[in-house]
Amino acid sequence: MKNIKLIEVPSEIGAGTRGASLGVEAIKIAALDFMSNFFVHFPSEKIQTENQLLFEPIHSPYAKRINGVLTVVDRVAKAVKDTIKNNFFPVVLSGDHSTSAGTIAGIKLAKPQSRLGIIWIDAHADLHTPYTTPSGNMHGMPIAASIGEDNEEMKMHEPDAKTMKEWEQLKNYGKINPKVLAEDIVFISIRDFEKEEKHMIDKYGMKVISTSELRRKGPESVVRSALRFLSDCTDIYVSFDVDCLDSSISRGTGTPVHNGLREREAEDLVSKFMQNHKICCFEITEVNPTLDKENLMAEIAFNILQRSVNVLMMN
Repeated sequence: MKNIKLIEVPSEIGAGTRGASLGVEAIKIAALDFMSNFFVHFPSEKIQTENQLLFEPIHSPYAKRINGVLTVVDRVAKAVKDTIKNNFFPVVLSGDHSTSAGTIAGIKLAKPQSRLGIIWIDAHADLHTPYTTPSGNMHGMPIAASIGEDNEEMKMHEPDAKTMKEWEQLKNYGKINPKVLAEDIVFISIRDFEKEEKHMIDKYGMKVISTSELRRKGPESVVRSALRFLSDCTDIYVSFDVDCLDSSISRGTGTPVHNGLREREAEDLVSKFMQNHKICCFEITEVNPTLDKENLMAEIAFNILQRSVNVLMMN
């Protein structure tokens, strides 16, 4: 039986829309509404944020608030590393996806010899860099940072020296670069990505499983083929961005996209992944209750969280 530890990261400085820092509390409120004492059962740690930067001018237009993201990444990485070293399974609840660069770094620091694979369940590939970003938002960059890629072939911007120095720091955090091999990444349900990101997916042969493929083959078959693709990996991290869900239900997130997963499909998918012994960390991110009248997104996220953790504890 796995010992679970919750790591709460209410940071939102990497997002383009305000409000994701409230996502963790919204999930807890959903648990209360369901009369669940889930959050009483597990030890938890809350990571200090740098959300005060939201009120300050932006210095790096192509990597907004990267200085703060670096600070939070460092805190998250240390928490994840310590959690794994103490034989707990980290379940990370984060505001925006930029801090997953810290989650990935923490896994690698705890298991430097491991070959880490990533299952990225998201509407977006998050493969942008300061050279290619259309928005400058850091939550579009954690995968690129983790594979140590600038994507200079598709360069559109000339970031200033300070931004570049901080981007190098992010890529080389923990003195491990790359933390993940680009060919050890599986994207599920990505459907809103730019040509610059497509270039990297094709260049490295990353696996992409579309919503329609999942619907056609079913979650079980998709989980099998994703795990087969990552069969050389010793550890696998699953990151679940709630915007992978269809925009008809994922209103409570900053970047909803249509043609996404249904709630049941997402729940079945994640819980089937959790049955695999290589899974070493699970993250849920990007719930933004300020965009959501009924707290629906947080309720769905909580259902997925609760079912996944139940599966983890049974295995």
